[in-house]
Amino acid sequence: MAVMRSRDRAITAPLDDVSKAIIEQLQQDGRRPYAAIGKAVGLSEAAVRQRVQRLQESGVMQIVAVTDPLQVGFSRSAMIGIRVDGDAEAVADTLADMPEVDYLVVCAGSFDILAEIVAEDDDHLLEVVNRRIRDIAEVRSTETFVYLKLRKQIYTWGTR
Repeated sequence: MAVMRSRDRAITAPLDDVSKAIIEQLQQDGRRPYAAIGKAVGLSEAAVRQRVQRLQESGVMQIVAVTDPLQVGFSRSAMIGIRVDGDAEAVADTLADMPEVDYLVVCAGSFDILAEIVAEDDDHLLEVVNRRIRDIAEVRSTETFVYLKLRKQIYTWGTR
């Protein structure tokens, strides 16, 4: 599984309109053929292939299969607000290595870190929060926001 961490990405120049259009095509259908994308954006298939490869190598985008956690056996999701004593980035590095963490940000405000957890069930969520996250020495406190129903999830932002 590829994990994208922002500090691992190289700083890139702003995207041109053609690269943005390629991204939009892939956001609509990540399996869209390069020839079809080329036709839509005015490039050859080879030129699209090169641009997609550069966009992936630079960390601008990933092409992944998005699953419904419920359909693949993960019935509990939650956002965990974490307050830290000390280096929040070091704690975030530890959390990033946990397979249950699928979204992780260091932030300002009431919490130092927000971590989204996808778990098999309530017992699994309890194990992750109580025995793994709270066991990190620098974690001062946590607050768990259990998801009851997913109402919207999109991946089409970032090009306009």
